[in-house]
Amino acid sequence: MTPETLAEIHERAFADERGWRAHEFSELLSSDHVFLTTTENAFALGRVIADEAELLTLATDPGARRQGQARTCLKRFEDMARTRGATRTFLEVSAENTAAHRLYKTCGYTLIARRSAYYSYQDGRHSDALIMEKRIGT
Repeated sequence: MTPETLAEIHERAFADERGWRAHEFSELLSSDHVFLTTTENAFALGRVIADEAELLTLATDPGARRQGQARTCLKRFEDMARTRGATRTFLEVSAENTAAHRLYKTCGYTLIARRSAYYSYQDGRHSDALIMEKRIGT
């Protein structure tokens, strides 16, 4: 996927937030630490530094939700992170994003912390960030 396609999907997936721009995806992908996994209508962007992976974003085009594409991207992200030497992975998800929280929980992630009012929405609301972790290697 091109940075432009990533930005389009991200904007549609996070319609009530500011979607990431194509140049932001380009800058992230220029790092040796950052990697991308994709399906036809979804992607996971992450990075590995030392033995820790971070899921930077996971986005699915709204018209393709509930088809397993996010789960596939997440699994591929974990596999690639493990290949790059990660033994655990972290992510942040809005407390209001119950579908994503449920996905991460069923995939083995556990809640380890909370950031109060971390996410800002275009309508002025704020939401806590749930920080989750999963062990992915030995």
